[in-house]
Amino acid sequence: MSDITTKAVVYRAPGMDQVKIRRDVESTIDLYYPPNAKDEQRLPAVVIVAGYSDFREPAYFNCKFKEMGWVDSWARLIAISGMVAVTYSTREPVADLRALLDFLRLKPGTPGIDGDRIGLFAGSGNVPNALAALMDGGIKAAAFCNGYTLDCDPSTVVADAARTYGFVNPAAGRAVEDLPKNVPLLLVRAGQDQFAGLNGAMDRFIANALASNLPITVINHASGPHAFDLFDETETSRRIIRQVLAFLIANVG
Repeated sequence: MSDITTKAVVYRAPGMDQVKIRRDVESTIDLYYPPNAKDEQRLPAVVIVAGYSDFREPAYFNCKFKEMGWVDSWARLIAISGMVAVTYSTREPVADLRALLDFLRLKPGTPGIDGDRIGLFAGSGNVPNALAALMDGGIKAAAFCNGYTLDCDPSTVVADAARTYGFVNPAAGRAVEDLPKNVPLLLVRAGQDQFAGLNGAMDRFIANALASNLPITVINHASGPHAFDLFDETETSRRIIRQVLAFLIANVG
């Protein structure tokens, strides 16, 4: 595996190595539970959303999305925060996310999960798929880090990046006004993001969300690069990671 696939986030917390993990539920899903979770509990859940197919060609990585160090370490942090972290492998990212959310909400035997308390977490090119799911409804809150968002006219930044990097863009043609009016949303902006146009698209998204008076929170990591949670070994990055977790606890849990 390349370094990017094995690298964990720059923040660690006590208990990360003690989380309980159920692998390959329904063949594709991994569930991360708090160390002290009881079988009879129904806990809130946070889905770490994938926007790329594990089977895309050419293959960028030699592992599945849910096997990446970034995904595993965020899942462990979510679990020790008192929620169930949900990771998964995917062939068709849009359809598979919808099926996963239906499973979590509707499956009577979904282990230890409260189907009425589901949040989303995504970063980078995975965000557009999560945004579309947020627009579909049934989500308690969502947190997105240094991600592509929506193309607000006349920009085509997100559509162009989707073609270049191979992530799905199911929210194309939709607008900020299609987001639910009462679902808290956190956006983390990396001020030194290297991907051309990403911050411009996010800034327009934020401006439109504020104009619509949506419950949006913005954290600007002024000195942070893209994927700062992997590569920026600073206390600022670690503090922001803790803020993301606190947001999810407050709004999903």
